[in-house]
Amino acid sequence: MTAYDYDLFVIGGGSGGVRAGRVAASLGKRVAIAEEYRFGGTCVIRGCVPKKLFVYASQYAEHFEDAAGYGWDVGESTFDWKKLIAAKDKEIARLEGLYRRGLENNGAEILETRAELVDAHTVRLTKTGKTVTAEKIVIATGGWPNPHAALPGHEFCISSNEAFDLPELPRSILIAGGGYIAVEFANIFHGLGVDTTLIYRGKEILSRFDHDLRQGLHRAMVEKGIRIVLTDVIEEVTRAAAGGLVAKTLNGETIAVDTVMLALGRDPNTRGLGLEAAGVAVNERGAIVVDEYSRTSVPNIYALGDVTDRVQLTPVAIHEAMCFIETEYRNNPTAPDHQLIPTAVFSQPEIGTVGLSEEEAARRYPELEIYRAEFRPMKATLSGRAEKMIMKLVVDAASRKVVGAHVLGHDAGEMAQLLGISLKAGVTKDDFDRTMAVHPTAAEELVTMYNPSYRVRNGERV
Repeated sequence: MTAYDYDLFVIGGGSGGVRAGRVAASLGKRVAIAEEYRFGGTCVIRGCVPKKLFVYASQYAEHFEDAAGYGWDVGESTFDWKKLIAAKDKEIARLEGLYRRGLENNGAEILETRAELVDAHTVRLTKTGKTVTAEKIVIATGGWPNPHAALPGHEFCISSNEAFDLPELPRSILIAGGGYIAVEFANIFHGLGVDTTLIYRGKEILSRFDHDLRQGLHRAMVEKGIRIVLTDVIEEVTRAAAGGLVAKTLNGETIAVDTVMLALGRDPNTRGLGLEAAGVAVNERGAIVVDEYSRTSVPNIYALGDVTDRVQLTPVAIHEAMCFIETEYRNNPTAPDHQLIPTAVFSQPEIGTVGLSEEEAARRYPELEIYRAEFRPMKATLSGRAEKMIMKLVVDAASRKVVGAHVLGHDAGEMAQLLGISLKAGVTKDDFDRTMAVHPTAAEELVTMYNPSYRVRNGERV
């Protein structure tokens, strides 16, 4: 029997890799985990966590305005970008420490170096050139913002990575993209007082979401003062003589701003990992190809999280890690479940969604019942804010099963988590109808929509 240095070697210290390494070590396995930057990965260091902190920061201007309607005189307020950055950095350092301690306390060896595959069982540590061997290897190197290298002037632009550490808050910004990262940052920067423009090649933002929520969020963003340019793309970015940047678009527009941010998707972080040397197959996008158990084309090598380009969400990477543990170390083969994943977009207002959009459901079911409500939330009655909430249930008419639930409005992400449990359990519209409302709340609308707003038969509204 071959003797290996480790039972498990993990490449990548993000949420998926750390979970796999920590739990394997807690089971008595000899584990090493290599990370070339900081532990915590995209989510903790330059993704979900700092993004949500920035969302909170950007909401206070509206909170101060709303307070007046409730009798509060807040007075003059100011914002200090550098204080926000410092507070964010402190919190990230705390969280990174928790990740490290979790590994160390369970006996995993932390290696602060880039690691590359030499063959199916051998890894080279680039900092020292040393090679080590492992019985099993997990690749969890995540994703990286697409730099859009074909764009002339892309080197003058930033990605979401740099947005968290800008030395100064720009006065104006142009954000390219229509996905959740672009939309969230457009709202963040606008809320912090930045003149914000969003440009997207599609006909509407957030292409994979239900059309009612897409359109509702678009209207809300425009009403706030965010400019949204659709069916257009940036063709060139140049430096302006007086400072700042100038972006020229396909439709002939010239947009002068302090900063241009590219939010044009993320690519699997696989370059230079030695995958070919080890025999690990990748697809045309560079994502590692895996089977239903996250096993690569090499039986002892697994891949988890964004590097596989299945579902790019932190909880999914963690779930895949736990399925790996069950399969390899607990004699309980478990395939990750990627169905009915609750999702939130931390735009302003938020989107929370689970299941099928109306458009997707119409392609699968002969007849649908659509329950839809649009209303002004109670908080807005005294604040005077015009923002609306949208709630929508998509129901298979034959079985009465709720196949999609969608919310636009405050705390929509929180609602989506609970809706996710319900839909996962196979809830029907009758179950919603039998549930008592919590009053006064916005969420009560989900259980008081008794009559369909309309039906969709063979893809057509009737």
